[in-house]
Amino acid sequence: MRYLLTPCTVHTGTEVLPNHAVLIHNGRIEAVLPAGGELPANVPQRDGQGLHLAPGFVDLQIYGGASGLFSVAPTPAVLADLRAHTLRHGTTSFLPCLPTSPPALMRAALATVHAALPTMPGLLGLHLEGPYINPGKKGAHQEAFIQTPSLADVDELLAEAKGALRFMTLAPERVSPAVVARLRAAGVVLSAGHSAATYEQATAAFEAGFSTATHLFNAMSGFESRSPGLVGAVYDHPVAHASIIVDGVHCAYAAVRVSQKIMGERLFLITDAVTASTIGAYRFHQQDTYFVDEKGTLAGSALTMLAAVRNCVQHVGLPLAEALRMASLYPARAVGLAHEIGRIVPGYRADLCLFDADFQAQATVLGGEWHAA
Repeated sequence: MRYLLTPCTVHTGTEVLPNHAVLIHNGRIEAVLPAGGELPANVPQRDGQGLHLAPGFVDLQIYGGASGLFSVAPTPAVLADLRAHTLRHGTTSFLPCLPTSPPALMRAALATVHAALPTMPGLLGLHLEGPYINPGKKGAHQEAFIQTPSLADVDELLAEAKGALRFMTLAPERVSPAVVARLRAAGVVLSAGHSAATYEQATAAFEAGFSTATHLFNAMSGFESRSPGLVGAVYDHPVAHASIIVDGVHCAYAAVRVSQKIMGERLFLITDAVTASTIGAYRFHQQDTYFVDEKGTLAGSALTMLAAVRNCVQHVGLPLAEALRMASLYPARAVGLAHEIGRIVPGYRADLCLFDADFQAQATVLGGEWHAA
């Protein structure tokens, strides 16, 4: 299929191009052209209505957000529902996430994701948040399922994953160098989180194979004058990435602003979105724009990626172009896919979000396929 999307304000990932057209061919970007210039003849057009056109969003941590919670019922139906929910809000690539869970639930989640990978475009794999975390920083995670892994445990996990495990949040002070090396050799992106690591431990982890930190500030050792902690190690490291939840609840907007000034392109957005659940080990209840568990502990957000972009612009004070990069290009880099997604340039996958001035998604394009919001 070959068609033009025109006219739009195109956010390419490096520049902003008002009144431009995007030529899409066989699921890829063929060209970005001035809408007022000479366009290819005899090519069908879709009306961009002059709206914003951004690279499709990349959410590396989402539990739910529609009618089901993947971390409670990791079934094909719930995964398909989650895929549909993300598409309605401009997210084209995503990692469904499972928190610290019983082994049977982990196996079910891995099996579901593995089976869906060949047929579900934009599904990047599974994010396991736990079970190798620090009980002292468990947050809403179930302590009964937290583990300290042996190499045999990791080998068993990787065998069951069959390549479906893409990203893992774990506490660096709770895992051995051999475990880190084995996970990295399997291509798993390692992210420090739910951790009480000292600055020294965290810095050593980033040098040893960890590349990211999960939901900056939340469930991690904070920045103190004499103990910079995991937050300080993230700030100080030249290449470590970190995700952040920009809903005004998980951390103050001022904290986001300060972090972005320090980290720049290393800071990216996630939703950490859940949905209401009254069954299973994880039971969540909505409180306006966030969720708590049955003990009242903060358990997740009600964000979409586009809402997080809006918050970055309206409350943090970031330029729209930078907020969009935080939702697309930067997370794509964090999982090694910035050569494929996160930009609107020739050769890249035609994964796009069309949205209006009120930050409402109007359509999502996934591999060239049009999905109305």
